[in-house]
Amino acid sequence: MDPTRAFVRNVKRVVIKVGTAVVTRDDGRLAVGRVGGIFEQLEELNSQGFDIILVSSGAVGAGRQRLKYRRLINSSFADLQKPQVELDGKACAAVGQNSLMALYDSLFSQLDVTSSQLLVTDNDFKSQEFRVQLSQTVNSLLALRSIPIFNENDAISTRRAPYAGLGRTSYHFNLGITYPEEGIFWNFETKVDSSGIFWDNDSLAALLALELKADLLVLLSDVDGLYSGPPIDPRSKLIHTYVKEKHEATITFGDKSRVGRGGMNAKVKAAISASRSGTPVIIASGFIADNITKVLSGERVGTLFHKDAHSWLPLTDVGSREMAIAARECSRKLQSLSSEDRAKILFDVADALEANESLILAENVVDVSAAENTGYDKSLVSRLALKPGKAIYCLQISALAKSMRTLAEMEEPIGQVLKRMELADGLILEKRSCPLGVLLVVFESRPDALVQIASLAIRSGNGLLLKGGKEAMRSNAILYKVITAAIPDNVGQKLIGFVTSRDEITDLLQLDDVIDLVIPRGSNNLVSQVKNSTKIPVLGHSDGICHVYVDKSANIDMAKHIVLDAKTDYPAACNAMETLLVHNDLSTNGGLQKLAQELQCEGVTLYGGPRTSSLLDIAEAQSFHHEYSSRACTIETVSDVYAAIDHIHKHGRHVSIFQFLCFGHTECIVTEDSEAAELFLRQVDSAAVFHNASTRFCDGARFGLGAEVGISTSRIHARGPVGVEGLLTTRWILRGSGQVVDGDKGVNYTHKNLSLE
Repeated sequence: MDPTRAFVRNVKRVVIKVGTAVVTRDDGRLAVGRVGGIFEQLEELNSQGFDIILVSSGAVGAGRQRLKYRRLINSSFADLQKPQVELDGKACAAVGQNSLMALYDSLFSQLDVTSSQLLVTDNDFKSQEFRVQLSQTVNSLLALRSIPIFNENDAISTRRAPYAGLGRTSYHFNLGITYPEEGIFWNFETKVDSSGIFWDNDSLAALLALELKADLLVLLSDVDGLYSGPPIDPRSKLIHTYVKEKHEATITFGDKSRVGRGGMNAKVKAAISASRSGTPVIIASGFIADNITKVLSGERVGTLFHKDAHSWLPLTDVGSREMAIAARECSRKLQSLSSEDRAKILFDVADALEANESLILAENVVDVSAAENTGYDKSLVSRLALKPGKAIYCLQISALAKSMRTLAEMEEPIGQVLKRMELADGLILEKRSCPLGVLLVVFESRPDALVQIASLAIRSGNGLLLKGGKEAMRSNAILYKVITAAIPDNVGQKLIGFVTSRDEITDLLQLDDVIDLVIPRGSNNLVSQVKNSTKIPVLGHSDGICHVYVDKSANIDMAKHIVLDAKTDYPAACNAMETLLVHNDLSTNGGLQKLAQELQCEGVTLYGGPRTSSLLDIAEAQSFHHEYSSRACTIETVSDVYAAIDHIHKHGRHVSIFQFLCFGHTECIVTEDSEAAELFLRQVDSAAVFHNASTRFCDGARFGLGAEVGISTSRIHARGPVGVEGLLTTRWILRGSGQVVDGDKGVNYTHKNLSLE
């Protein structure tokens, strides 16, 4: 549920308005399929206990279509040659209302729902008795689970056309509304006659929402919501939450609805007046299936108008593109600093983390508690939790600060000369390291990832945009605040952008001209979504299937120690063992049983392969390619080291995010046979391959990289733990003294490699 839509939890009574553009097709006929889809949603909500009140336009449009046909068949050929006079709208309304309600009643009857029709005019609302009786009637209908359907009685209305006339006459009727001067519909400054309490069905819906004490008003339109400009303009952006002080002066309206009276302008006026009087309003598309259900589920659909919206959002914010551009500009300032000054920023951030440890941990406790209460998997909760105290490596503030200081003390990564060559006499070419530019990192669960990624971005001179998971919202927010506060003004805090909404990610993934690399850290689903949504290069891995192979010549005590550490040191880590392969000979001498017993004693659930499940009397694993991320693993026997290698290649590889075959994550062989070990190290095609060492060593901090943005199993760009070097690219620097190519005439190429000094 989107935080700005949390109020829908308390919604009971809903007024839903469907416009003419929603209930009719382009040819003027009723859109039976679309209306049927809307009514199915209303039936479901009605059965769930919601009070549903429907306000429907479309009578004039439907009647016009029928009367045009009637006029056509009653006309002579001579009549058809004459100019066609526009049909009387009131006659159209009388005919169309009958057709509209016949369709509505038929559709609702199929859904076993009783509907009722109430036609009103603006003059009716001048009467206090009418308003009291209206409320009583509607309450009675709703108590019987009947759905009232309102429409303006255009056929007999005496009101003149809205938005046209001679003056700015303003009348106020005491309807209990406290904002008559703010453009409320019955005191709307551009109305033209004293009967103008409402001027179309949008304003009627707003009036009914207030009179009938609705908890929410939904205005369904033919567009997704309110845009910053005409929806057909590609530069226009959908406004998810309307704030008058922020948006009023910047919105440009396009043409009005193709068939309705007021278009988006009328909807906005009605929404503003209703929301200021206490009824939240959402303008959404009536063309999208299940949109009403999504609104009442708290999804970020359409545009919200709420009286408290100004306190939720900043009056000025930075769009996705502006955020990325600002990060790039700040990164250039960062690169212009001396190596010592860049390192000092990391030292300052490390100090700030330790100084604010209690505050950070307090916010983290709230996230962890919420995750546990929500019922998240234990593996996710364990990744989420930060811990107090000191350790070499853990989800602890002191460890994170230490990794930052390690990065700061590393050799300067920017501007390193990687190659130097004399192309010709007096023409010197250099290949130097440089930052990639702007990184977008999307990560789940782990708030420590934010610290690691931010520190690597600062050290490598890159701009950074961060989007963490909602489960770590408070932890990420406080960490971001602490880190950016330590960035000096001559660089700018916009070096690191913090994305708070999932919807902003969609916009950011389209910015392939200003974002240089996307790094998703999380589930396979997250990686797949990112991969399928962007043209920006993506770095990462889809999953981490780590194997440990215990050879026949292994020291069993060493093997037990390594296997236990690889699985239980941190089961949720991507470098934890997921599959244990054991040589067949160990199943006959008791080695297999000892390994299994050691794991089970530590609470590890074992799933066997086809051979091992019967040997150990355990459940059979459904797949060899499964990442448990918990105290569980697969165990299987193989005939020899070659069979182990084949198993890893078959079950450890997968389609990578670059759509190339991507091989395994981290593999280990436990053996005293050096020949078998070298064969394994040489032939296993994974990102990291170990001999007699736990897979848990595959980590940026343990590799001395200081930190990591993730572990890549792809062959492209970086592989294994990705530290500072993985966030750098290269550029060529050529120094000459006036040389020109000129068809290479007179150029004597030497291509002599020079010292890097």
